[in-house]
Amino acid sequence: MIYTNLLYFLVAIFLFSAAAPGSRPWLPALPTLAAILALLLAFSLVAGRLFGRCRIGSVRQYFQAEKRLSLLALLLFGFMVYGLDLKYWLHPLSLDDRLPVLENLAGLAVFFLVLAVMWNRARPAYEALFGQRHSRTGFLTAQVRVNLPIVLPWLVLSLVFDLLGLLPWPSFQELLRSPWGDLLLFALFVSFLAVFFPPLVRRLWNCRPMEPGPLREHILAFCRKLGVRVEVYYWPLFGGQVLTAGIMGLVPGLRYLLITPALLAALDRNELDAVLAHEIGHVRRRHLVLYILLFLGFSLLASSLAEPLPRLVLASDLFYRTVDLLSLSPDTLMAILAGGSLLLFMLLYFRFLFGWFIRNFERQADLFVFPVQGTAGPLIRAFEKIAWLSGGTRNEKSWHHYGIGERIDFLQRCEQEPVLVRRHDRKLALALGLYFVLVGVSALGLRGNWIDSDTGAYEVRYAEAVLLHKAEQEPGNSLWLLLLGDLMQKEAMEQKAISAYERALALDPMNATINNNLAWLLLTARNRELRDPVRALTLARTAVLLREEGYILDTLATAYWANGLVQEALATELKALRLDPGNGQYYRRRLQIFSRQRWDGGEGQGSGRL
Repeated sequence: MIYTNLLYFLVAIFLFSAAAPGSRPWLPALPTLAAILALLLAFSLVAGRLFGRCRIGSVRQYFQAEKRLSLLALLLFGFMVYGLDLKYWLHPLSLDDRLPVLENLAGLAVFFLVLAVMWNRARPAYEALFGQRHSRTGFLTAQVRVNLPIVLPWLVLSLVFDLLGLLPWPSFQELLRSPWGDLLLFALFVSFLAVFFPPLVRRLWNCRPMEPGPLREHILAFCRKLGVRVEVYYWPLFGGQVLTAGIMGLVPGLRYLLITPALLAALDRNELDAVLAHEIGHVRRRHLVLYILLFLGFSLLASSLAEPLPRLVLASDLFYRTVDLLSLSPDTLMAILAGGSLLLFMLLYFRFLFGWFIRNFERQADLFVFPVQGTAGPLIRAFEKIAWLSGGTRNEKSWHHYGIGERIDFLQRCEQEPVLVRRHDRKLALALGLYFVLVGVSALGLRGNWIDSDTGAYEVRYAEAVLLHKAEQEPGNSLWLLLLGDLMQKEAMEQKAISAYERALALDPMNATINNNLAWLLLTARNRELRDPVRALTLARTAVLLREEGYILDTLATAYWANGLVQEALATELKALRLDPGNGQYYRRRLQIFSRQRWDGGEGQGSGRL
């Protein structure tokens, strides 16, 4: 359950973090709120119907309903974020992006709200199946406390990162932005997991210490014999009636062995020792540390992918054809493609790669019973009891655990062929070594210049697509076409620049900047076939009549010179010099050119005055 919920929360966090606040919402505040409430009401009705069938069913049906509704909750949350502009309404909480963690916390609270609707409907079925009574508030609080540890590391790390970013120390901020900053944050993250996380989780889950007595002394002695120091706690998961156990904590003094009362009641002493050996196997095989390293590997790969993905999208003709076909905003499509690719990578990584390691870590922990007890018989009996008492779950599988039947079969094979134990250990060691090598090589390779060192062309094409989309959205606004013309002129795409200026001029013929910039291009175009000094003179005169500024007068002076009117060119350039003395050196150089040279169609390659 916890591993599956981890995936749900990872997706929810990604969906919210990847969204942009936007400049304006699709709906005003009250209609947005009404739409959210309507969605929650509909979700509540669906949840009520699904959980209503579980009251006379099995525990398996309950968890299947919870799984389906959790997926639906993710879809609803995604629609709230991207369809109802949830991040736009929550963005002010970030205090102008000084503390984004507050905005993220609010987004996470909304996801918890959606889940709370499901949990509220689950309470009657839960009480009927598990034989416990809870108040509505108590049940919802318990569900939040169970799931909060899943997101707690992310929240704490985000808070620490934001607070460090507020420190007024430029050198420290440079350190945070460097690779050393990543290592510092990872060290803080590991420190939190090792020191603070286990006690916090123990309190959130309301675990209570096992009372002194023969059972506790036996468990502690058994763990000490295997070189592991723990504190033993009852785990009240689903009222303590789920048959399971767990161990958490990297530091011996802060390591807790959690056991549900139902499991203790079901097993005899040898079977309990086998389960304890399994949990201690996780510690002795360093699985708790490896979990953290697997998360680090994902972080390295995701951060390395985040840079080349947009470049890869920008280099694709399909991206621009899709923009034209669907009339989508380029930045929206970019967010969908790049964000969707990262989301897909995250799901594949955790579902298959991380899931493969978890399953095989569990199998390796199962095999630890052989050096401890010399046989897998007690653990097999324990598994058979757990499967039978859990409602016949022997053949059920999950993405993070082999099915109980599969685990039993493998233990029986290892009982007959002990070489399989060493073979499994070697397989895991080889897989981990290969994983770390591939992560290192991939992270370095993805951060390198593996696509195309010249990303400028992609960026220009993207900017062109954005400006064209803006022009389509606001067909009466000449600004976007003016900016497009300026961009195309700067990038020497002169035919496109002229076309953009012409469209802008048709919308706003009395715009001084449009007249001036088109005139300058018609005088200085690298493609001489595009030059038209006669029309440029007309445009430049119009620009000066509308607004007299130094650079506009310089365009008019150049147009006079190109048309053989040298005296007019000199007089106009002198006027520009008087009007804009700050650029006097440039204007004096132009005066020398006008007086000493004739315009032969080869003047200037532009002066960058746009």
